[in-house]
Amino acid sequence: MTTENMIANNINPAFPTHPGEVIKDEIEYRGISQRQLADEMGIAYSALNEILNARRPITEKTALLFEAALGVNAEPLLKMQMRYNIQTTRKDASFMDRLAKVRRIAAAL
Repeated sequence: MTTENMIANNINPAFPTHPGEVIKDEIEYRGISQRQLADEMGIAYSALNEILNARRPITEKTALLFEAALGVNAEPLLKMQMRYNIQTTRKDASFMDRLAKVRRIAAAL
């Protein structure tokens, strides 16, 4: 194990957290139904449900809608989405093979 892997801030969780999971916990804690929140935000219930169940990403617009409806800051949600996307992509073996190939080619230039 390298020293870089031992620094606390460099540790990645085994399973990335989708921001929808955080929002889902928040609305359950507040006792708000998904239908009620979808109506307040002006989005389809199915779209909200897919976000809350990590099947759809949070976009800039939906992050701002969550901010308006729940008072949850949009930027941390978007940063969480980005980290989720990157960590999920790094688990994609075929993409990582492609990335290694590109790095080999770039190193030879």
